[in-house]
Amino acid sequence: MARQSSYLSALSWQVLEMTDSNSKVPKYYRISREIIARIRSGELRSGMRIPSENELIERYGISNTTARKALHEIEAGGWCTRVKGKGTFVRERNVHRSANRILGFTRNMREAGFTPSTRVLDARRVETGYAADINGRRYTMPGPVYKIHRLRFADEVPMMIEVRYISLEFCPGIETRDFTGSLYDIYEKDYGLHLVEIKQVLSTIMMDTVTQRFFDLNEPVPAFRVEGVTFCGKEMILEMEESIYRGDKYRFSVRATPGRRETGA
Repeated sequence: MARQSSYLSALSWQVLEMTDSNSKVPKYYRISREIIARIRSGELRSGMRIPSENELIERYGISNTTARKALHEIEAGGWCTRVKGKGTFVRERNVHRSANRILGFTRNMREAGFTPSTRVLDARRVETGYAADINGRRYTMPGPVYKIHRLRFADEVPMMIEVRYISLEFCPGIETRDFTGSLYDIYEKDYGLHLVEIKQVLSTIMMDTVTQRFFDLNEPVPAFRVEGVTFCGKEMILEMEESIYRGDKYRFSVRATPGRRETGA
């Protein structure tokens, strides 16, 4: 297996070199993509050293400026960390999640280069409905709703645990569906529903002992708690959720744009 991996790596380098003269993509960028591909495939694992500046120069016949730019591109993407006097090493990978995008777990993991999977812990019909306070407002889903409790994995590592309440008014018969994949796909493909808005509250917590067990952790770890309500039309609540994301595996980002200038700001 190791011999095959080395052969494929060498082959990819040869292909890269052969296409240099025909490609309009900068050489440093193509080199960085090739190394990132090796990281994503698992050939270069967390803690391993990636090729140095001198090794890149020798391998590709490039200038030191191009080699530095390739290494900078890899580091800027969060794939590695430079240690002065020792080299550049593959860092433990975190998942980046934007709070400004409607993006399901399955797609988020695939975009980050992970293989997603799901374990359904519980699924049941709740006749009384569900209600929660989100952003200072009380949202209520009249019953019946369908409650799903799931543990989500990336490359078999527990990443997030969630409880979702789904409107049976908009999704009748959803209890017969496969909940190990994307709920968003079920909404769109099976019911023709499109998500138009998600309102969420993001807070930080320390995992309690019960939650730690789901993540195979023996010590408390910081986590992100997300409470949300999802709409498929004006004031049409499709689902509500309460999720816990591992704080040591996730990074959340928020995009802000200038609003009306406030006096005294």
